[in-house]
Amino acid sequence: MPTNIDTFKPGQRVTVTHQIPQRARVWTTQVTGIVVSYGQKKTGSWFAHAKDDKLWLDRLTLKKDDGEIVVCNLDEFSNVKLHAAPKAAPAAARAETATEPPTDTAEPAATEEPASH
Repeated sequence: MPTNIDTFKPGQRVTVTHQIPQRARVWTTQVTGIVVSYGQKKTGSWFAHAKDDKLWLDRLTLKKDDGEIVVCNLDEFSNVKLHAAPKAAPAAARAETATEPPTDTAEPAATEEPASH
């Protein structure tokens, strides 16, 4: 796991794999999302000789594709994979898309007036 606070920037897409070792097996979980924030945050746990006498954890906040916000506590059993940034469309393709008129799929409103009785 990277320890440099500048490693993760908001907007990057990452996959966090966390392993929880047990006696005879390992539990593994993964979450993929867009980085919202990354930093060290203190917990309520006491830890001697640490800053403010508190335990500090590396926390990576992600926004998943469905909008869910997930806070990952990173430790020595965490692996974070940076995904390549999506390639931007060529300028000519963006220009063509911008000049195309919007297509209206709604049915036109009825222009006939109801018959009077």
